[in-house]
Amino acid sequence: MDVGKQDTVTGRITTGHEWNGIEELETPIPRVVFLFLGAAFVFALICWVLYPTWPLIWTYSKGLLGFDQRATVTRQVEQAAADRSVWTTQVMDKSYTEIEADPALMHLVTETGRTLFIDKCAACHGVNATGGTGFPDLAAKAWLWGGEPETIEETIRIGINSTNADTRTSQMLAFGRDGMLQSGQIADVVAYVRSLSGLAPAEGDAARIEAGKQVFADNCTACHGEDAKGNKDVGAPDLTDANWLYGSDVQAVFTTVYSGRQGHMPNWGAKLPPLDIKILTLYVHSLKKVAP
Repeated sequence: MDVGKQDTVTGRITTGHEWNGIEELETPIPRVVFLFLGAAFVFALICWVLYPTWPLIWTYSKGLLGFDQRATVTRQVEQAAADRSVWTTQVMDKSYTEIEADPALMHLVTETGRTLFIDKCAACHGVNATGGTGFPDLAAKAWLWGGEPETIEETIRIGINSTNADTRTSQMLAFGRDGMLQSGQIADVVAYVRSLSGLAPAEGDAARIEAGKQVFADNCTACHGEDAKGNKDVGAPDLTDANWLYGSDVQAVFTTVYSGRQGHMPNWGAKLPPLDIKILTLYVHSLKKVAP
């Protein structure tokens, strides 16, 4: 391609470059580009003068405005801490009853408590505290150890089967594995226990329920009570409600009776300050069951 050739369409001179028959024109840079470049340079000069900009040997240029983003953030953090201390002091000073009677304070507590719960507890109990296999549904209010705020606080603080010296201790015996009951007796008591909460009987259960009632009376009432309503002193669940920690199907209940269970709750008292534990307690106590 000839350099300096005139394009017949635009009348402009070409540069001599060609790609697949497409010739490049010698087109000047639009003046608006120089205008924006100049404006950007002027803006940069103004910023250099007004704001902290250039690093020096021991410090940096402070700028005419004396603006300091680090100082601004520090002030904001200090102000946020001061604002937070107003209501957190009330939380620590007031009783659970007084806090729960104060809607404005409880609003702050539940907002903070949900964040704490998701960060610390949701891995086991779920984001909405509805639990899962082996982890209690905290919104169902089926408390193993009691649902009073003071009891919930203690559970959070010392844990269950944890490393804390004062931990709550609970265990379901392995009646089958340890030879205390035969498989037939376990099948009988499983049928009886499932009937207590109104579950539809499995095939053959009807004939086992009466026998299972006697097995239950001989082996299970010490923990679960004669009425099977459980015992909060030892963390034994109520077997008459609809809350099944490990599942309510025949196989799940059989496995529980045969092999036993031993849950675990960390002792958060070693990891969280008293304020956070109290906020978590109030949040958990305020949970409500969501309709399906």
